[in-house]
This record gives sequence, C-alpha cells and structure tokens, in this order.
Amino acid sequence: MPLVAALVGAIAISFSAVWFELADVDAVTGAFFRVVYALPILGLLWLRIRRRDRRTPRSRWLAVLAGAMLAGDFICWHLAIDQIGTGLATLIANCQVIIVGVLAWALFGERPARVVIASIPVVLLGLALVTGLGREGSFGVNPVLGAVLGVASAIFYAGFLLGYRRSNRVQAPAVGSLLDASAGAALATLVAAPLLGGIDFVPSWPGHGWLVALAIGSQVVGWLAIGYALPRLPAAETSTFILVQPVLTMVWGTLLFAERPSLLQLTGAAIVLTGVGMVAVMTTRRRPVDLSAV
Repeated sequence: MPLVAALVGAIAISFSAVWFELADVDAVTGAFFRVVYALPILGLLWLRIRRRDRRTPRSRWLAVLAGAMLAGDFICWHLAIDQIGTGLATLIANCQVIIVGVLAWALFGERPARVVIASIPVVLLGLALVTGLGREGSFGVNPVLGAVLGVASAIFYAGFLLGYRRSNRVQAPAVGSLLDASAGAALATLVAAPLLGGIDFVPSWPGHGWLVALAIGSQVVGWLAIGYALPRLPAAETSTFILVQPVLTMVWGTLLFAERPSLLQLTGAAIVLTGVGMVAVMTTRRRPVDLSAV
C-alpha cells in the first residue's frame, strides 16, 4: 500500500505544471487559487481527525508561516514555467533537496552530508547548461530568467520544508499541517499580489476547472499520498520517488506541449538530475527523508 500511495502521489504531483499551464492564468492567480480551492477539502478532512492533532498553537502558527514560503515557491515556479517550460522549470525547482541541507547548516548548525557539498558544483554546472548559454535554438522565452526563477522557487521551497517539518514534531496527521500551510500560502499571496500585478478573481472556464484539478490532484491527493507513503518506505525506494516527479513532468511537457529543449539544455538537465539524485540516494541511506507533513 505505501508503494502504491507513493506512485499515485508522484504521478499526481507531476501533473502540477501541466494543470497550471492548461489553466492559462498568471503566476499569482494560479498560486492563490491552487491553495484556496484545496482549503475546503483539507478543512473537512481535518475535522475528521482533529482530536488526534496534538500540535500546539505555536506549532500551528509555524506551519502558517511556512506556508508563506510556499507561496513564494509557487509564484516563482509558475513564473519560471512561463519562461522555460514545465519540464525544465520543475526540474530546477527540485534542487531544493540540496538547498535544504545548506540552509539547515546556515540556520541551525546542522552540518550537511559530504555528498550535499560535493553535489553543489555539479548542479551549478547543470543549471548553467540549462540556460542554453545564450545559444540559438535554446528552448524557452527567456531560459536564463527561467533558470533564475526556478532556483528562487527551490530556495523558497527549501525554507518551507524546514519550517514545515519543525511545525509537526509530534507527528500529528499530515492533513492538519497541510491545512495550516495552505492557509498561510493563500494569505501571503494576497499580501504579495499588489506588488506582482494582482489576482484575477473572476472565474473563467475552463481555466478554473484546471485550477480545481491542480488543487485536488496536487495540493490534496498528491501531497497527502506521498506524506503517508514516504515514511513507510525503505530508504532506496524513498530516494527513487523523490526523482520520479520531475522526470515525469518533463515527459508530460514533451508529449502535451511539444517542449523541445536543446541538446545542451537536456545535458544540463541530466547533470542537475544526477546531482539531485546523488543527494537523494545518499541522504536517505543515512536517514530516511521525513516528508510526513508534505
């Protein structure tokens, strides 16, 4: 059952970029409604388990604050998709696996594994190639800007994970933390929206139908499925599923949107995936990744 749940979760989340692209809305509107549409469902699920939610008010507020970082992740990632496509933007955003280790070292004195440090120049090389190095034939409206926004997304997501995990140290059901973080993301997006062009509150079809699919498929089903599965899987399988989602997203981008990165960009993507894979495999062998709240 955990293996099936992990596979379902990885596939659901791999469609996040696809649903956003099909919605054809701006980055801020997409970031806002993907969490707002998820809130009623998460709220109903939380009501069923609220007696088992032993988190303190301080922990709940920490989850809300972590949600503000999640809003930054969503906005930057959506902007990156507009510049460099669904597949490459998603791959770059998954560099958070490395950034989490670096931030934990800087903020909490948790020295990262040697593999994390060793992977940094590998990933930087891959990111440079993903930009296309200014060569003709590179895929994307602005590959360099897309890569920068993808890295910004990864930094925000790494900050989210650090705060999010600390908000649920009692290992309460994941839905409670996800509900609080989603609420925090919605509020943070509302605050940031005036600086980023605002939110289009007028629903449109089929755009908002795809945003509902994004909310239910990724924000609810995908995250809860992976949150249930990963703590129950062996380390080797955990590291594998960390990599499945960005690879699948690149496949969907090719099949559905005819995204054709150049050979140089594909080489960079392979190098980035190798660096992220090194960290995922080695760190999960040392200590299983705790994504019970994701």
